[in-house]
Amino acid sequence: SPHVFSERSKRSRHCEEETTMANEGLDRARDVRQGEELETTELLPYLRDHIEGLSEDIHVRQFPAGHSNLTYLLEDQVNDKGYVLRRPPFGAQVKSGHDMGREFRVMSALYPIWPKVPRPFVMCEDESIIGASFYVMERVEGVILRRGKNKGVDLSEATMEGICTSFLETFVEIHGVDLEAAGLSEFGKPEGYIERQVSGWTRRWKKAMTDTVEGVDAMAAWLAENQPKEQSAGLIHNDFKYDNLILDPEDPTKVLAVLDWEMATLGDPLMDLGSSLAYWVEAKDSFVLQQLKFGPTDLPGNLSRTELVEAYAERSGRDVSNFLFYYIYGLFKLAVIAQQIYYRYKHGHTSDERFAGLIFAVQALGQAGEAAIASGEIGPQA
Repeated sequence: SPHVFSERSKRSRHCEEETTMANEGLDRARDVRQGEELETTELLPYLRDHIEGLSEDIHVRQFPAGHSNLTYLLEDQVNDKGYVLRRPPFGAQVKSGHDMGREFRVMSALYPIWPKVPRPFVMCEDESIIGASFYVMERVEGVILRRGKNKGVDLSEATMEGICTSFLETFVEIHGVDLEAAGLSEFGKPEGYIERQVSGWTRRWKKAMTDTVEGVDAMAAWLAENQPKEQSAGLIHNDFKYDNLILDPEDPTKVLAVLDWEMATLGDPLMDLGSSLAYWVEAKDSFVLQQLKFGPTDLPGNLSRTELVEAYAERSGRDVSNFLFYYIYGLFKLAVIAQQIYYRYKHGHTSDERFAGLIFAVQALGQAGEAAIASGEIGPQA
């Protein structure tokens, strides 16, 4: 409704006008990476036809983080507004993992009923505009936690505890979305979801292989043999982790928005939780796993993986007694995603040097999966 849009616009403007010390930790865009430039000749006229009030003076920058879809900041210099454009990576091998239309549809469905998504503006399927499909959404300015020092952000134990709690509560909210109210009840095919995911990610692994990694092969075989009975379906995000949350710069324990919905679907929410915990590195994890962390999950104040699962069960009412399967699935899926990105790098589809060492991440995830299977635990492995 117009009232909802107005209130959200006020919230977004409020975030952009903050000048406190916490702004040192705001997520910033940089110059566009070489080889990933946006062709603006057709783009800017198209956007002016679809976004009311967009000026002629648009400055394009790029958000440097992220390993999947490419994300650009469009700065309207006249109106002092920011918009975010998302497009698939150049040379993407798996189009289903970079589905712009899917991501736009989910956000459009959630935006009127749930306050933690950016406002979506326009979806473009015409690849002649920039060479790929894309969509544009509002920029919600805030703090995004990365794996580094997160300069300017208070990550004391008390704050980290609050952030972790909000992470968990937001996750449960997503899984509890009223699918009928959102118009998403027919969005996916939850029946048989677990089997499809195991077989699908196994096929992707074989297609993207560049090196033999025995641990990943072992996880694929174990998952095929140990599939549990499915629980009731819900909306699942499929990439829920700290660096996909925008936090309030004034109070980072509050979640302003959740990003990256391109893999969202309907399915067993425990598969979603397992995927997230593959990213959740604890302080007691091995040195190798410590190198793979995507955020400050190892800092004091965070719950352990085991504690997170227990807290999730308490809040959601779901049975987590067979959670080892979901954790192994998460490690396996993450290994395949890393391998797909490494495949693109090795075959020259991207020159981003961040991807050169991803084969070592794939190997480390394989080792972690084998160790968890051997111990039967999701906690730290020797």
